[in-house]
Amino acid sequence: MTTPTVPARRLPLVLRNRAFGTVWLGQVLTQAGVRMFQVGISWWLISEAASGDGGFAAGLFMAVSTLPAVVLAPLVARAIARFAHRSLLRTAAGGAGAAAAALAVWAGASDLPVAAAYGAALALATCQAFFDPCLTTSVPELVDDADIEAATGFELSTQSLASLGGALLGAVVVDAAGVAGLATGCAAAYATAALLIATVRFRTAAPPDGHAPSGAADAADEEGAPRRTLRRLLGSMPYVRGILLCFTAANLFTTAVFVVMPLYTASVLHGDGGTVALLEASLGAGTLLGSFTGARVPGRPAVVGTACLGAMAAALAVPGLVAARPVIAGSLLLTGWCVGVIGVRFVALFQRLVPAADKPAFFAVMQAVLGATFPVASLLFGFLGDHLCAQTLCLIQAAGLVPAALALALALLPGHARPAGAPHEAPAPEPAPAGGPR
Repeated sequence: MTTPTVPARRLPLVLRNRAFGTVWLGQVLTQAGVRMFQVGISWWLISEAASGDGGFAAGLFMAVSTLPAVVLAPLVARAIARFAHRSLLRTAAGGAGAAAAALAVWAGASDLPVAAAYGAALALATCQAFFDPCLTTSVPELVDDADIEAATGFELSTQSLASLGGALLGAVVVDAAGVAGLATGCAAAYATAALLIATVRFRTAAPPDGHAPSGAADAADEEGAPRRTLRRLLGSMPYVRGILLCFTAANLFTTAVFVVMPLYTASVLHGDGGTVALLEASLGAGTLLGSFTGARVPGRPAVVGTACLGAMAAALAVPGLVAARPVIAGSLLLTGWCVGVIGVRFVALFQRLVPAADKPAFFAVMQAVLGATFPVASLLFGFLGDHLCAQTLCLIQAAGLVPAALALALALLPGHARPAGAPHEAPAPEPAPAGGPR
């Protein structure tokens, strides 16, 4: 008598696909490194380097750290199309490692000028601006078609996990080992990522004749027309345009939290790097939780989006009224959860509303538009932080979200500028990147 065989339980993708697992680990290291650097240097500027003008110095630093991803988008797209992806990933990681190592040597040998920290931030952000989209584009070269969804899920969750880990370490490392220790850790992370990627063999995604895959051609021919410019696309979809405008306005106030938190820690809580780590961890954990649970939140996007923006406004107002660590950590956890839920629900909605042929341009520009508010918010709230109490800044953030929530509610009223056939409810989506539409 033969015993029926029981199918072995499938291992996670990162364990059964060595190539993808290796590159995924490299992604974890680079994203954790850049986030650790951003949080650590922001705390160093506020607590030590720029006393009296720490708010503006930290705001300018965060603005510099986010500009390359917006300004260099066309150059990045051309580089990804022209160069081998493994070479581009390895070069980006290696370049960031070299920049961090140079900063570590400088900081260890003498007092570090603030301008050097800005220069290093610009170099690291530039390398990351090439690394992240190139990695996303490379997924089909690393996994089989059946595993693309699983690979995408790992990549999206990595952004939240790595950001959380880097944020936890940044301020703590600066307090314990200074900027030299922080830069050394970042250099080690980037160098290890470059070595890992160098060991991986990428497959060729495009056919030998150099033409686009048939699926891309089919998408381009969808609806009998070539891809439209983004201006024409948004002009024909006022519903989508209204949503983007609402979230762009909201982002101006939500992204300021990365400048306000260190200022609040120093001036209100009188805490150290451990307190910054606690607040960063609360926000990151909430975002990660929202990304995984957003698909299960009931209600139409109009209701969910408006409710989440309203809840974020209330949560961000709490630190302006109550200066207690556990209460603030809880309010940031709720804020992060709302960010994650909004990202999931509205990225899924856009997936259904935007024609397939227009999606590459739409999502690239969507990220650029939403990201463009980050440097503006950093500079504005950094400047205000040198003249107003950090608790007042929290109340300004909360007040700014209220009109954005009302505008979103009006933009998403049933039948208001809604394209024909547009869904009232998005399908169950995959987790969206933390910090998606906010």
